[in-house]
Amino acid sequence: QVQLVESGGGLVQAGDSLRLSCAASGRSFSSYAMGWFRQAPGKDREKVAGINWTGSSTYYTRSVKGRFTISRDNAKNTVYLQMNSLKPEDTATYYCSASPTRDTIDTLMSRGNFDYWGQGTQVTVSS
Repeated sequence: QVQLVESGGGLVQAGDSLRLSCAASGRSFSSYAMGWFRQAPGKDREKVAGINWTGSSTYYTRSVKGRFTISRDNAKNTVYLQMNSLKPEDTATYYCSASPTRDTIDTLMSRGNFDYWGQGTQVTVSS
């Protein structure tokens, strides 16, 4: 029904930047809240960033605040995650997610109950 495809991952050195993209199929992208999560080997899934359906509210986990920026372009059915000053601790598979909820983005990210998920894109940061 709804497909999310991440891209933009890769192998970079500490201090470098990457921009992840998540392209969504379907007609209702503008009504979705969007989130980014990540999971490293041997670690639990971690919330990273979120943005509500209007783009007026965002969420960032403390470890990425000031370094990562989430944004969306509803005309292109795409959400982005700009990642600057990357650290080895950022190494993980990054997953895009979407939800039609009208809950606050803080509530949604706390619950993690997104309806749709992409397959992930790998980000590896070497020191």
